[in-house]
Amino acid sequence: MKKALICGVSGQDGAYLSRLLLDKGYEVYGGSRDATTNGFANLQRINLKEKINLVSINISDFRSTLQTIIRVQPDEIYNLSGQSSVGLSFEQPVETFESVSIGTLNLLEAIRFSGLPVRLYNSGSSECFGESGGMPADEETPFKPRSPYAIAKATAHWQVANYREAYRIFACTGILFNHESPLRPDRFVTKKIIAAACRIYQGSQEKLHLGNIDIQRDWGWAPDYVDAMWRMLQQEQPDDFVIATGVTHSLKEYIAMVFAQLGLDWEKYVVSDASLLRPTDLMIGRANPTKAAEKLQWKSQYTLADIVKEMLNAELQKS
Repeated sequence: MKKALICGVSGQDGAYLSRLLLDKGYEVYGGSRDATTNGFANLQRINLKEKINLVSINISDFRSTLQTIIRVQPDEIYNLSGQSSVGLSFEQPVETFESVSIGTLNLLEAIRFSGLPVRLYNSGSSECFGESGGMPADEETPFKPRSPYAIAKATAHWQVANYREAYRIFACTGILFNHESPLRPDRFVTKKIIAAACRIYQGSQEKLHLGNIDIQRDWGWAPDYVDAMWRMLQQEQPDDFVIATGVTHSLKEYIAMVFAQLGLDWEKYVVSDASLLRPTDLMIGRANPTKAAEKLQWKSQYTLADIVKEMLNAELQKS
């Protein structure tokens, strides 16, 4: 039986990855900064909390990281930890950088120090690309990060590449484009729109305040994307992969799709709010996931319409 340690198990991706690995027969260890006080709401929501070995690990602390790896002796580590909001990173740049880049470095150094044959997956981000001139980004596209979050993720990406080359550690980064699910917290704009639209559908008189709705993104389905993470660690040689649908939509399209499925006209409820604009933002995110299709035999299964339907159904069932 393989052992997997998931750092950041309490998040969206951590919960879905836990389910995937359990279904594949893994013994799963879920890491959180304090496993004794974390409610693990996402794991509870998909009925997995009791099936996972929960451990306390602070990957910003090298001693904690090394001790946990030596104690658990995992075959695979999935680094999904760190501050994950682009918007919040402008307010908390230091915490964002430390939790993402220092955490990744501690994992790499602990694997090197322990000498254990651990395979490491690092969660990267399409935000690292910045503006690519509207061209689909692939693994060779230069990074031009435009937020503290993207800078931290770019740093972690190159740390992984360096340890892979210098110390022959099996480590790879998934450069993931946006991926959504009902487990997204409300601070993410996709979930914020879903939650507000459902409240309006149920009689709320509120308005939905949003920033720039002309931005364009490649949105996928989170359970699809954790499968790509697992596939990366099953390869003979470690490598980095862009994970995306290859289809881009504007946020305005997404809003219209959400409200239309509820029989509502979005223009009656959405208000442009300049206070929600970021200091710098990406206008267009496009992806070329050809390498993942060819080498991982992976392809996204859900369209944006499918994702909207799943998220709306889940939100309405909560009411």
